[in-house]
Amino acid sequence: MKNRPLAEQWIIRARSNISRARQGKNAPDIMYEDLCFDCEQAAEKSLKGLLILNDIVPPQTHSLSLLIETLEKHNYCVPDYVKVAVSLTHYAVATRYPGSYEPVKKREYLKALKSADMIFVWVEQQFNEPE
Repeated sequence: MKNRPLAEQWIIRARSNISRARQGKNAPDIMYEDLCFDCEQAAEKSLKGLLILNDIVPPQTHSLSLLIETLEKHNYCVPDYVKVAVSLTHYAVATRYPGSYEPVKKREYLKALKSADMIFVWVEQQFNEPE
């Protein structure tokens, strides 16, 4: 796993995104849309880090399903609960541009956070498995 240092950099960035998302709406100016974007970014960066850890060049995409498909093409077993989290992809672009989405409510944000957490924790476990 010659790319471990680079893969770890992706996980550091994913950890930053999930940490911000976990802090929640702790100020009135923070928007749930932005917290959901951090959830998506944490998931995306985690999966890209895992691909790199396994010497697979990640596709340049925000599509979590494509990242998961890429892992599976290389015989990686992805649990169903990680696959379900592909719905986070919506937050990569759509909610960043005013007027093109319905406002995100707290319940939706909490669901996104749970999904992002599941992906991030699963990927961290993959990093901690003995080589």
